[in-house]
Amino acid sequence: MSTHSDLVFLNGSVLTVDPDFTVASALAVTDGLISAVGGDEDVSASIGPTTRVVDLKGATLLPGINDAHLHGCSFGLTTPPLSLDLTHPTVKSLADVAREVAAAAERVPAGQWIVGNGWDTGYLDECVADPSRMPTRHDLDAVSPHHPVLLHSFSGHASWVNSAALALAGIDRHTEVPPGAFIVTDDAGEPTGLLYEGAQELVQRVLPALAPDIRAAAIKSTLATLARLGITSYTEPGLGPGGDSLYRGALSTSTFDVYRRLLADGELTARVSVLLLPTGMASTAEEFVEALDGIDTAVSDPRRLNVLGVKLFADGIVPNKTAWMHEPYTGGGCGSLCVGGDTDEDRVAELRAMVRHAHAAGHQLGVHVTGDRGIDAVVDAFAAATAEHPRPDARHYVIHGDFLGARSMKTLAEHGFGVCMNPTIKWTVADMEVEFVGAERAAYAWPYRDAVAAGVPVTSGSDAPVTFPDWRQGIATMLLREAKASGRVSGPDQRIGLAEAVRTYTIRPAWQDFADDWKGSLEVGKVADLCVLGGDLLSADPHDIPHMPVLLTAVDGEIVHDTLAD
Repeated sequence: MSTHSDLVFLNGSVLTVDPDFTVASALAVTDGLISAVGGDEDVSASIGPTTRVVDLKGATLLPGINDAHLHGCSFGLTTPPLSLDLTHPTVKSLADVAREVAAAAERVPAGQWIVGNGWDTGYLDECVADPSRMPTRHDLDAVSPHHPVLLHSFSGHASWVNSAALALAGIDRHTEVPPGAFIVTDDAGEPTGLLYEGAQELVQRVLPALAPDIRAAAIKSTLATLARLGITSYTEPGLGPGGDSLYRGALSTSTFDVYRRLLADGELTARVSVLLLPTGMASTAEEFVEALDGIDTAVSDPRRLNVLGVKLFADGIVPNKTAWMHEPYTGGGCGSLCVGGDTDEDRVAELRAMVRHAHAAGHQLGVHVTGDRGIDAVVDAFAAATAEHPRPDARHYVIHGDFLGARSMKTLAEHGFGVCMNPTIKWTVADMEVEFVGAERAAYAWPYRDAVAAGVPVTSGSDAPVTFPDWRQGIATMLLREAKASGRVSGPDQRIGLAEAVRTYTIRPAWQDFADDWKGSLEVGKVADLCVLGGDLLSADPHDIPHMPVLLTAVDGEIVHDTLAD
């Protein structure tokens, strides 16, 4: 058997992300595994006649990036040509959005849906100038009278539609929605065209079903983008019957079937960990249990596609509406999921029942929750389920955890539970948070430093398509805590250092995936999932990190993105 390596990197800054965060200069890959790490002279001994030798010239070699929370199919669907790009700075005003929709109406046959994604009132000129000015159906009706229009917000928790879409969905002044869902109405009681949380499902239900080839095209588009970004693994946080009417059905069981087909066809160029989504944003424990027990989770290669856990929702994220907080928002009142008394007690009981069942069935749990009251309830439910049905190393985790407090941090650390935070969301919304929750709580939001100091395993995810899955911006945000719009520093005491920031995108998500023994760091015997970043990350100004180019990406030693060969 040959002792020569397939791939050797020399003369670089090799961030191993081992327990000591050792920095080497060279690395070798043999048969898809890391076979040597160390100095140039040591690793050079494995070079043979067929070895590809890469002179890094001081560039940085990292473990492949692992985005711990990324909606792969949804992200692909929300990018052109499958959707209008309404993100900032592509659009900067309501008028810009109307022009994009008008152009689409010229291209699309009458009666067909026009779908877009990414609008954010914090970056639309008219809404910034007058915070009471919100998008309405009237902004769209004039330019799309013959097409139903559905425009998803950047967060995915709000939709903006025109009158034709409201009519097809049967939404009028008499439409009722479940708790936590909202149809915005005008002074006359008529729908304005803004739908929040579960109310969006009313429109999603009347959209044409996504064909398997469209789902596959969306996922493959995402995989191509991730390869260019150095991302080799991601968590697809929620696929199942609960996603049938979310993100155009992109979170449905059918999408999981497409992932399995891509795996079988050798087209899954990143590792995907799936959380099951038995039910949607508003469901009872009984509905959750029945749906969870009926999902088929079989996969053929669990290192490339695996089902690790279950996702459920404990609250929403609409400011002043659904985040489950101990104290009211500065805007006054907390909305239907934030009230105390019987409603609060009933919600806690339902949450505990869902957590208990999933835990007892052997699943990992990832629970979407943003407010401090909700986080405490979720963490307490984790602890209670563990006490009732002991099993080692469950690795449950809080998703988002914007306002994670000291009490819950202590419980998470004691039980080996984690939290998945979203630094690029922090970067995007830092200026707006002050208006919604007050300056003190806005500065604290996403408390990276406190959580790390408490011993909580912290991972980072983009929540794409909520934000673009650029981990470089995420790293910069953890180091700087600066806002996208203003550059204002938000919570400097929650900054963390580079080593820990890198860990949240590498070895910590591998831990979340129950895979830290075989991926997530550059150590001999682990899989050769690699990312080469132009320049020296260790000495870079944090402001420059988002602009450092990704030069090469490899999964299992197979190169999926390469500019070094050009």
